[in-house]
Amino acid sequence: MPVIFGDHSLDLSRPRIMGVLNTTPDSFSDGGRYYQSGRLSLPLALQRARQMLDEGADMIDIGGESTRPGAIPVSEQEELDRVVPVVEAVAGELGALVSVDTSSPAVMRESAAAGAGLINDVRALRREGALEAAQRTGLPVCLMHMQGQPDTMQKQPEYRDPVQEVRDFLLERCEACLNAGFQADQLLLDPGFGFGKSLEHNLELLRRLRELADLGYPLLVGLSRKSMLGKLLGRDVAQRLPGSLALAMASVQRGAKIIRVHDVAATCDVLRVFSALEDQAGAHSP
Repeated sequence: MPVIFGDHSLDLSRPRIMGVLNTTPDSFSDGGRYYQSGRLSLPLALQRARQMLDEGADMIDIGGESTRPGAIPVSEQEELDRVVPVVEAVAGELGALVSVDTSSPAVMRESAAAGAGLINDVRALRREGALEAAQRTGLPVCLMHMQGQPDTMQKQPEYRDPVQEVRDFLLERCEACLNAGFQADQLLLDPGFGFGKSLEHNLELLRRLRELADLGYPLLVGLSRKSMLGKLLGRDVAQRLPGSLALAMASVQRGAKIIRVHDVAATCDVLRVFSALEDQAGAHSP
């Protein structure tokens, strides 16, 4: 069955692409890209969203607070100013399925009213008032695992078993959502690659990703251009496309349903090859 995202529905029987659109001056990859004279440019943001949709993105993920390692929190009003006009334009003018990347209850409410179809929260609705605000929107939510907070999360992450601990956390947050009135088909999960995890933790999570995919909730992953590729390959952010594509393929092979990426066209090619192989295998199965 398709997942309902506000006014949109999406069949997750094959992998889908979420294009990243950060309306921040300081995100690690595209921060400041849509600014002119120190101010966010709505036409530039809209142009980028249109480009990603043309390249094959199934949804656009709009965020106004950087959560890169060491990031400084922004005020609620500043996040609202960065996010809501872009959500309204991308959903309204382009008719796109919009995900809003936020932990703020006010941004959740205002973005839903502006046309967002998914709430994507790196803090898994743990900020005060977020669980209730998200549930009242009626939208599905993506719950992500993060150890610590963005400003400190990469200092010394520690786990006994990263996969088991991420699994337990996500199931606990699912239970909290169900108790708050969410339906099971409104929940998606994200293991949070790079959020309070060392290179070894990230690789173990990816190797055993099927254990999280088998929990029964659609799995969203974000590995595009991340620092683990810098550590593995010695490449800076602009040189990480081949590594990002390898991680995208590895993720879908292990059950991921939505891949959050910066490089939409190239990732779309990878997923088309994967889907063609899966279709061919299905056609030859007894």
